Amino acid sequence: MSDFTCPQCKTTAPAPDFEKRLWVCGNCSYHSRIGWQDRLRITIDEGSFSEFDSGMDSGNPISFPGYEDKVRESQEVCGTKEAVVTGRGTIQGYPVALGIMDSRFMMASMGSVVGEKITRAIEYATTNKLPAVIFSASGGARMQEGIFSLMQMAKTSGAIARHNKAGQLYISVVCDPTTGGVTASFAMLGDIIIAEPGVTIGFAGKRVIENTIGVTLPERFQTAEFIFEHGFSDMVVGRQELPSTLARLFRLHGYQQGRA
Repeated sequence: MSDFTCPQCKTTAPAPDFEKRLWVCGNCSYHSRIGWQDRLRITIDEGSFSEFDSGMDSGNPISFPGYEDKVRESQEVCGTKEAVVTGRGTIQGYPVALGIMDSRFMMASMGSVVGEKITRAIEYATTNKLPAVIFSASGGARMQEGIFSLMQMAKTSGAIARHNKAGQLYISVVCDPTTGGVTASFAMLGDIIIAEPGVTIGFAGKRVIENTIGVTLPERFQTAEFIFEHGFSDMVVGRQELPSTLARLFRLHGYQQGRA
């Protein structure tokens, strides 16, 4: 394995050391983007994960040119049919339904399959009285599916509302980046919103906003820390502490350890 150079501070370290630190720079704490397999491995108890809807595949509802090829390429890179993997498992012994977005898959844009898988995972959590956790990392709605992609915002939000009405806990973990229609729907609807350090969170990009309103925005605008300081999230938690933080929140909300 080759050395890893941090894109933020330019410090170089052996790749195995970087992996042992869960892909977090030892010098500046930069949190590198990771795929769904690594996220699953460092979060869920070993051997406890059971995947939902693994065979669900994308169509091309508006006959967008080249869309099937882009989906096929992403499937080969990510080893999954779509930009989110959902299922059930345990986190430090606490049963949970979860979704993990993978930004390598067309920037984890939310099309009809992504929205349907997330909705089904939330509904499973509601039926089985489980907490739900979604790791968001997305460029927003998938425009290659037109209005069908935008409809997923309402569908996922409705499922979360029913989960909340049933008295269950939903934790949104915001990873890098979380933008567009995902920010405008399920990513910001958590009972508790956790952000990884340094991640980008927003709807439109900083440059677009500045050009629209004619104002120069702060340098740290749309970072996890800026968002937290202004009350838009509940905590910023490093990757190493995330599983124990989630387990503590489950316990505080009355959930019991046991089989998934």
